[in-house]
Amino acid sequence: MKVVFASTPTQEERIDELIQTFYSKIFPFYFSDKEINKFERLKVLTITPDKAQQLSTLKTSYQVIASLQTLVNILEAPEDKHKYKHLFSKNVRILEDLDIFFPFDLDNFKRNEDGSSFNQSNFSMYAEATNQYLV
Repeated sequence: MKVVFASTPTQEERIDELIQTFYSKIFPFYFSDKEINKFERLKVLTITPDKAQQLSTLKTSYQVIASLQTLVNILEAPEDKHKYKHLFSKNVRILEDLDIFFPFDLDNFKRNEDGSSFNQSNFSMYAEATNQYLV
């Protein structure tokens, strides 16, 4: 007999928040809306009901949270990301082992020579609004 601990609803919510962070804060600065739409169709970072069942243990949910948070921290860091290439690859592998589709390498998240992000000047429907107006 094997005893496993189930993940909590808070952990499941945190996984959803981190995935939304990728779609609203990370992807819009490096990819066009057309590319992000393609990621949605390809189910990048999508947790299907079958995957949710697989991630329902405390151990796997913590692995997903830690991997996603590490990737977000690396991609949001202003300094040179390439010194974290090994850490980035390791966390991508963890997601792949848990059957979460994340087909990116650190080289997919390059900045321009002036330090700006690839898609920084373009408007994106995926990016979070900086302010809100009631209409």
